[in-house]
Amino acid sequence: MIQAQGLLVDDESRCVHYHSEKDIVSLQCYKCRKYYACYQCHNAMEMHVFSPYPLALSEDQPILCGVCKRTMTFQEYQEQIACSYCSAPFNPDCKQHYSYYFK
Repeated sequence: MIQAQGLLVDDESRCVHYHSEKDIVSLQCYKCRKYYACYQCHNAMEMHVFSPYPLALSEDQPILCGVCKRTMTFQEYQEQIACSYCSAPFNPDCKQHYSYYFK
């Protein structure tokens, strides 16, 4: 089972930086391929900065739902307001951070 990494990460992928009830999405760094609760946690724990995922890679699954631990493509994620597998709601404010995670 995949578990998100980060600073003070709980069982559903919330971290010290993002810890509301809906902060359950973790993202994979394109460079190291590890899932992190957020880019700030990644940058604090790795020797390189978070590398955004190219949006053209539609077969990759850089999104991790912290509740059910299922991964999904960016296309699946961007079309949802909740996990398509377990129905856990996503934080709608995360869309404001797309530029950190995707290019």
